[in-house]
Amino acid sequence: MHWINHELYIAPIGAYIDPIKPVDKAIITHGHADHARPGHRKVLASPQTIEIMKIRYGENCAGSFQPLEFGEPLRVSDVTITLHPAGHILGSAQILLEHKGQKAVVTGDYKTIRDNSTQPFELIECDLFVTEATFGLPVFQHPLPQTEISKLLFSISEQPERTHLIGVYALGKAQRVIGLLREAGYDRPIFIHGALEKLCDYYASEGINLGMLRKALVQDKEAMQGGIVMAPPSALRDRWSRRLLDPLICQASGWMTIKQRAKRNGVELPLIISDHADWNELTSTIEATGAENIWVTHGREDALVHWCGITGKKAEPLSIQGRDEELET
Repeated sequence: MHWINHELYIAPIGAYIDPIKPVDKAIITHGHADHARPGHRKVLASPQTIEIMKIRYGENCAGSFQPLEFGEPLRVSDVTITLHPAGHILGSAQILLEHKGQKAVVTGDYKTIRDNSTQPFELIECDLFVTEATFGLPVFQHPLPQTEISKLLFSISEQPERTHLIGVYALGKAQRVIGLLREAGYDRPIFIHGALEKLCDYYASEGINLGMLRKALVQDKEAMQGGIVMAPPSALRDRWSRRLLDPLICQASGWMTIKQRAKRNGVELPLIISDHADWNELTSTIEATGAENIWVTHGREDALVHWCGITGKKAEPLSIQGRDEELET
């Protein structure tokens, strides 16, 4: 396809998908910082992604915004753009582009398993499928998130005197873990670091059940003892966390599959909860799209490109600079 290139530039309409530098026209898949950057002149995205960008970067973080609802086609010149849910975080979208009888799908980040904190992934058949590969190695086969939450609740019951401090990224992971705890029947207040507050408020305003949340204040450390405190991973190792009473350090991330990484970060209870597709999800989704051409980006490109080759698909890596493979996973 000559009308879209490896920088995800759509030539007929002069627009980029998730550009890493400010551009005239940007189509944004979701609100994470390695995909949604401030400074673009015009931004097209789902309404929720636009609101998340404004929360994170300010009301005037782009010259103008055009919201596009899921499943609503938008014709621009001779290109039709439709957003479909990616299942990654709230408002995350796959971008379906139709031009001269060809269909290309740019997924951004995605996962296919059920998650009540976001819209469910929708499979789209296409000619070109642009897939992420954050966890694009066979070793990454994520357990059920409910299993990981059970481990956390068991630890709380076994060590009720300790404060369980969980490292979670502020957008998506925090709200998903809180939602999973509520689904598992945990109805006590959950204490959250101030960095999580605005986004948790936004998710709650969108109807995501987060239950009772309280701001984690160091002067209330006695009230937090024996409970759950959530904070950005960076806060797990700073002075703020050391003021808590006997904290048990946890972290929720797909990277917790790698035991050495958990140990290096001082994590006592790793929780393998990822908002990205694992190896089995990646390969089964590629198969199901029926795409003849696969572009693989931001992650373990080589392994997935190799798998595509041995299964008879044409695949190419897109080493897009400026994407942080460990950001908000």
